[in-house]
Amino acid sequence: MKQYVLQRLASGLIVLFGISIFSFALIHMIPGDPIRIMLGENASAEQVHALREQLGLNDPLPTQYLNYMTGVLQGDLGTSFKTGRPVLTEILERFPATVKLAASGMALAICIGITMGVLAAKFKDTFIDFTAMSIATLGVSIPNFWLGILLILLFTVKLGWFPIAGGTGLRDLVLPAVTLGVLASTVISRLTRAGMVEVLSQDYIRTARAKGLHERAVLFVHAFRNAMIPVVTIIGLQIASLLGGTVIIERVFDWPGLGSLAINAIASRDFPLVQGIILFIGVIFVLVNLLVDILYSLIDPRIEIGQAKEGGA
Repeated sequence: MKQYVLQRLASGLIVLFGISIFSFALIHMIPGDPIRIMLGENASAEQVHALREQLGLNDPLPTQYLNYMTGVLQGDLGTSFKTGRPVLTEILERFPATVKLAASGMALAICIGITMGVLAAKFKDTFIDFTAMSIATLGVSIPNFWLGILLILLFTVKLGWFPIAGGTGLRDLVLPAVTLGVLASTVISRLTRAGMVEVLSQDYIRTARAKGLHERAVLFVHAFRNAMIPVVTIIGLQIASLLGGTVIIERVFDWPGLGSLAINAIASRDFPLVQGIILFIGVIFVLVNLLVDILYSLIDPRIEIGQAKEGGA
């Protein structure tokens, strides 16, 4: 176990290194000069040159990257061009709001997705199965921002049940969490159904039913546990995706999380802040994937942890 975790961490560091290079190169290809945005179009050439020199933007790109990575390895993600505050401080202030939104959406997605998937498998080829999978297919096809806007029009503008946007309270959380959760649940439900249909056709399930076990025990004790490996995989990926994928939803609902911070940073060409957010989310992806790998052995001890991913696929 220990050796495997170390191997996964090593591969995760390689992934993060690649992310850092990609994000650095991509950000510097964005049109627009952050110095002009900071000083305004009326700034003199001397002022622009002085600030570029102060921020190290006159150095060659390889030198800028090495300086940035030197700071990252020391726990310093740089300083925001716009606010002058440490990037890590800016991220940590907004991260709880993003976690709150992503966790709420994920909890809703798991409840809806697993319930729909189990029911669809239990009543395979019936109206319930057809309805559940039709809803799942429709959900996969709907853009999340479009669903968010529809929910705002219905429950905020027309019915007045929820606030417009911009808050962090429970009522402000409902619509963005539902938007995230409903769409994420569609993927979980389809995979849950596929796994359950396969497991329910096994001989040991027929034996369990022949012994007179309650159908609930057959479904959730015997069948569901053995169908969990691919479901855990997709849930792990969905958790990481929701943390990074709240960008549009946060913008639609004016939710003060990392997504809104990232969009504002891109608009102002705040290079250190954008790079820091991308790298921070990359770290979350790596850690979540490692946790998913470890969970495999807890769900089914028969599976070697090093082979879990292959078995889940």
